[in-house]
Amino acid sequence: MSEDKPIMLQCPTCQAQVAWTEHFPFRPFCSERCKLIDLGEWATEGHRIPGEDALAQNDEQ
Repeated sequence: MSEDKPIMLQCPTCQAQVAWTEHFPFRPFCSERCKLIDLGEWATEGHRIPGEDALAQNDEQ
């Protein structure tokens, strides 16, 4: 029985190739560093989901 090739993808932060295997525990990121960089972007609103602010909508009630 032959092994299937793992799914390959790019790290969302640095674009390095990452195999979807146990050898990359931070997948889809290539490392913990890239994972933390991405988390920091969300925390500082560098990454945002477009749309109206939900809190502003609730304040109008």
